[in-house]
Amino acid sequence: MRILGIDPGLATLGYGVIDTERGISTVVDYGVIETPKTESVPVRLHMIYDGLNDLFDQYKPDSVAIEELFFTKNITTGINVAQARGVALLVCCDKCGAMFEYTPMQIKQAMTGYGKADKKQIQFMVTRLLRLKSIPKPDDAADALAVALTHAQTARLGGLFSI
Repeated sequence: MRILGIDPGLATLGYGVIDTERGISTVVDYGVIETPKTESVPVRLHMIYDGLNDLFDQYKPDSVAIEELFFTKNITTGINVAQARGVALLVCCDKCGAMFEYTPMQIKQAMTGYGKADKKQIQFMVTRLLRLKSIPKPDDAADALAVALTHAQTARLGGLFSI
């Protein structure tokens, strides 16, 4: 099964593509879709739209896992991330019928066994589970791989959380 994991963001949207078979996951690709702050929000959203469409065309995932939003005190940033996430959801619905959503706590729990794990613990487990030589960079890409791995583990255990 090929899984595309997405860590939504407007400035930087992380993605991670993994193949998983018989409980073993391997990295296909990971990275980010970046949008320049000098562009308007609508142009940046269109850049995300185009970038995600390109990823689907290139990797043809069987399913998509996307992180749910966690709002902090900065509501302006939260709104922009929500808009970027909306674009991601639209592309995912158009390109792949199997889409799943995970909260930050579910991802931390799946990666470390502890729902309040810190970022370094998550990165360590992503690196270890995917047998990588170093922590994936940038952080948004590592987070997207964690989302994909969460789905791989959840799907293997039979507990799918579909949106």
